[in-house]
Parts: sequence; structure tokens; C-alpha cells
Amino acid sequence: MIPLRRFTARAMPVNHEGKVLLLQGFEPNTPHITRWFTIGGAMEDGETLQEAAARELHEEAGILVEPAAFAPPYGTSTIRFTFGEWDITQDQTFLAVYVGDAPVSLDRMEEIEKATTIGWRWWSAEELEDSDVLYHPEDLPTLIKQAVSLVG
Repeated sequence: MIPLRRFTARAMPVNHEGKVLLLQGFEPNTPHITRWFTIGGAMEDGETLQEAAARELHEEAGILVEPAAFAPPYGTSTIRFTFGEWDITQDQTFLAVYVGDAPVSLDRMEEIEKATTIGWRWWSAEELEDSDVLYHPEDLPTLIKQAVSLVG
């Protein structure tokens, strides 16, 4: 495994129903196990958290917002996981933004993202808690509630 340390911005787009857009996908070495997860990725050199979140939201969901539209950052944590040949340690920060009824498109994703992402859905915290689906991180329902309260 190749070790990788990265700092990420996790976008929490909230729609007009108070639901957050999540993606569903899998890790390349375990394609039979799918999870729901947040939009986001590594910050590029010189980017702020808000700039990274806006870029990732556009790349991964086709939703274009200005970095200034994001609420203040919340929900920071450090996680460790594997993805393909990578052993990743990730410092992540969540940022909420209201997007109304913006259309979603996965067309701008990188090839590896397209290959490992199988869908998207708007989720409420309650729907996620009441389901039997796998999701990441473990406190995602709480993070959804916080996102909705920050932009609602």
C-alpha cells in the first residue's frame, strides 16, 4: 500500500427539502460493498476550504456555487481508509451550502470517480438513520442535521 496524507473539504449541499446530496460508490478492491458518502476531495495548493468545497461540488455533482456561499466550516475529523493501492490518512472538514433545486450531474467526475460511483440521492438524516444502507462517516446523520441547521 502507498501511504497518502491529505486535507479535504467535504461539501454538504442542502436542497429545498432540507436534504443533503450524497453519492453511492465502492472501494476498487471491494466492489461488492457499496456505501453512501459525502462529496469532496483533497485541497489543491493555495485553496481555501471553501474554494476546495466549491470545486469538488462542481466536479462531482455538476453544481456550481461561489465559495462565499458556504456556511462556516464544521465537523472536522481525521480518518484512515484504503482506496485501491492507497492507504489514506485524511483530515476532513465539512462545509454546508444551500443549493435549492440545482440539477445533479456526474459528468465532470474524474475517471476513477466515474468507475467507482454508482449513484446519488438527496437524503435526510432521518431517512439515513432509518435505512439499512452503509454510509461513511459513522456520524453522517448528525453531520446532515448540522448542515441543514447551518443553511436553513
